[in-house]
Amino acid sequence: MKVSNALWKDRLTGKLPDELSREIDIFETQILLRKQGKVEERLFAESRLRRGVYGQRYDNGQRHDGKQVQHLSYPMENPTKGPHTLWDAPGMQRIKIPYGGLNANQLEVLADLTEEYSDGIAHITTRQDVQLHFVHIEDTPTVMRRLASAGITTREACGNSVRNVTACPYAGVCPDEAFDVTPYARALSRFLLGHPDCQDFGRKFKPAFSGCHQHACGLVSMHDLGVVAETRVVDGQEKRGLRLLVGGGLGSVAYQAKLFDEFLAPEELLPITQAIARVFGRLGEKKNRNRARIKFLVHELGIAKFKELVMEERKILPHDSRWTEYVTDAFKEAEYPLAPPNPMPEGGSEQFRQWLKTNIRPQKQDGYVVATVTLPLGDVTPTQLRSLADIARRFTRETVRTTVEQNFVIRWVSRGDLPSLFDALEAAGLGQPGAGSIVDIVACPGTDTCKLGISSSRGLAAELLTRLAAKSMQLDEAIQNLHIKISGCFNSCGQHHVADLGFYGVSRKVSGYAVPHFQVVLGGEWTNNAGSYGLPMVAIPSKNIPDLVERISERYVMSREKGESFQQFVKRIGKAEVRTLVEDLVRVPTDREDRFYFSDWGDPREYSIDDIGVGECAGEVVSSIEFDLAAAEREVFEAQLLLERGEAQKAGQTAYASMVHAAKALIKTEHWDIRDEPEDIVLEFRKRFYDTEKFFDPFAGGKFAQYLFVAHEKSGLPYSAETAHHLVEEAQLFIEASHSCYNRMGPQVTSVVKV
Repeated sequence: MKVSNALWKDRLTGKLPDELSREIDIFETQILLRKQGKVEERLFAESRLRRGVYGQRYDNGQRHDGKQVQHLSYPMENPTKGPHTLWDAPGMQRIKIPYGGLNANQLEVLADLTEEYSDGIAHITTRQDVQLHFVHIEDTPTVMRRLASAGITTREACGNSVRNVTACPYAGVCPDEAFDVTPYARALSRFLLGHPDCQDFGRKFKPAFSGCHQHACGLVSMHDLGVVAETRVVDGQEKRGLRLLVGGGLGSVAYQAKLFDEFLAPEELLPITQAIARVFGRLGEKKNRNRARIKFLVHELGIAKFKELVMEERKILPHDSRWTEYVTDAFKEAEYPLAPPNPMPEGGSEQFRQWLKTNIRPQKQDGYVVATVTLPLGDVTPTQLRSLADIARRFTRETVRTTVEQNFVIRWVSRGDLPSLFDALEAAGLGQPGAGSIVDIVACPGTDTCKLGISSSRGLAAELLTRLAAKSMQLDEAIQNLHIKISGCFNSCGQHHVADLGFYGVSRKVSGYAVPHFQVVLGGEWTNNAGSYGLPMVAIPSKNIPDLVERISERYVMSREKGESFQQFVKRIGKAEVRTLVEDLVRVPTDREDRFYFSDWGDPREYSIDDIGVGECAGEVVSSIEFDLAAAEREVFEAQLLLERGEAQKAGQTAYASMVHAAKALIKTEHWDIRDEPEDIVLEFRKRFYDTEKFFDPFAGGKFAQYLFVAHEKSGLPYSAETAHHLVEEAQLFIEASHSCYNRMGPQVTSVVKV
């Protein structure tokens, strides 16, 4: 049963931080304005995306397994009167989980929200987030408030912003790490969230942390910003440093991150990242989304020039006490075991021994292990989330994290508790073995819910999982250690570039009809933090992919040399020989009576790509000034609502604030570092736009600017219902004039916007 939004606002009054509560209130107002047609769709889209609210493919409720989900619809008129909008069908809510860290209470809140607002499945992503699908947009403010009450935010979970800061889920307990990167990941996540220098990107920006070089848990080489823990002995003492990488990324064309600094002082992490963000915001592509990631900027400038620009930016950054305060605060949150480090009892079932073999990693702390909870396709039910919360309380001090392989890990488990832990997981349906093995398949949502999905990544993953699990005990150990990753399209959300066997969805026509295919990607390196990327070699009909996996893996077992990895094997025999090996699987029978190839896995309907839409990974690029002016319009609308409620003083203050914010939006086109003080803003506005007559309207001259000046002079006086009413009208006129001024500036304004 859903809890009303109003009731949750009442329950949470005084509990949420004012800033966070205000943010959610603002989004709720934006939903209302969009419903009334008072906000452009592209502006609203960027606003909701920055709060993790996506539109999604809604294919008549069909899931990859053929099951139907409840049809949900919005009880409101479609403002755009067009198809495929959030007003027609439910969407998706992405939830940020910095470094994957969760406690028991948060797991229970996620369980409740999954049960009440989605299709009953929470999905763990390849960036340690949680996604809920089939969520009403009108319910999202309630979802956000309930998450916020548990210390979770959806802010900047999508959009042209800093995405979730990921980190190795074993950080702090891994025997191979240089040191624990968790505090640095926590501090950076907190520092960048909502930071003004991170609000004018052309595309997304993804940071990641790893405690070592050799493992794949952090995947730093494929991120916009990668951080690896390092130590050196200086003057006889061990010193900490951070190996900083920048400009990595997958997508349709994958780029390896470049080395920015071999040994960055930890206290410089936050200011250097801020300087990187400013350079990216200023020089990164804004118009062409296909070239707007930082990897293209680094590639075009060269890493040496890019670093030079960043270091120049660092020199002029005003000191920020948060650079050290946030890191210091982060180190105060330490983990401790709940139970003593007892030895594990002997015995146990065959299932338990198999689980121990694949799902347990020793910690560097003697007597303790990390247990992986394998989630097929990254899916978990509300009941399982609640069970996991109970298990976390029973066996640990609630030390749970999500992983980039779409699983959970439970840290600080005493070896003596392993039999009881396994029994508890088994009872919850969470005791599957095979973590990190060939049956631990990673897949993006694909055609199930993604507008860009071409082929059913989850459907194929489910089929492969069924076949491989049935004979997992008989698989050669070399095969068991392979990684399979599947994307529904070329954008690599399933990370197919770094898999032993990677696949991404494509379409081909046979006898005039569309047939689902997957491009086969071989040669990716999962270890060494995603050390190298594979390349596509051949498109195979979706229905033949399981046969391809079996054929190639069998050839690997038969022909590999001693100690030879799959990547080395593929390189040695060459892709031409691999292509010959699977050549017959490329062909599709032309007989239309054979329906097998003309539908996708898990979906008996005839395959079609007609419903592929525009992706919402980051939304349309909206300039900073457009976003700020839209915010000013929202504020003046809020002033009207306050006036209607008889709150004249608040209405007047809000109307005045909307004028100041509109003025600041214009100023930022010439002078980004303007302070938030109204006195400074009005002074700069007068100098740059009134004295120069840039703001003057062809018909009204500087009349509307005078509204701001007078309102500023009287801002300390009380407002009556009448004066507040007048000010609301004047504020609206001033904002309209600001839009006109911006429009007269022309497209060249984007070149002077600086982060």
